[in-house]
Amino acid sequence: MSMPYESETGCCPRFDPEPWDEKELVWQDRLFIKDRVLCFFNIPLNFGKVIVRNLPKIEKAEAFPPVPVGLSEHTSKWNMDLYIEVSREVPDAENVRLSGTYLSKVFEGPYNQTGKWCKQMQEWVKTKGKEIKRWFMFYTTCPRCAKHYGKNYVVILTEV
Repeated sequence: MSMPYESETGCCPRFDPEPWDEKELVWQDRLFIKDRVLCFFNIPLNFGKVIVRNLPKIEKAEAFPPVPVGLSEHTSKWNMDLYIEVSREVPDAENVRLSGTYLSKVFEGPYNQTGKWCKQMQEWVKTKGKEIKRWFMFYTTCPRCAKHYGKNYVVILTEV
């Protein structure tokens, strides 16, 4: 299956952090399909497999959005919910809609910095006079593409 996004890697497109960095986003019924990723102490074990099993469903439904967005919500140390944005409902998938106000901030570096990024995000949200209701991580590229591009961008979104 070929990806519908222009990409010099043939996989993940180059990420533009500007629309996501230090932004307030208001979503109304933004459509995603939801799946579950197994984790071991918050480290995803089958993230890639979950993506790969959902891509044919999205392709068959002709539901790829203009820009790929996948949000991870850690529900425990043992699993996380993965939300893959789609442009229309996808048969044989759990279709969900997200609505609300979200603050987003872009971080760059190795994944082992996530704890530090989360603290920075909490501090930034406090400066906005808001309280975090829910956390999402947007891993913008796979590890192979991050290495190719020389940047490993991660967006943290918080529902406020």
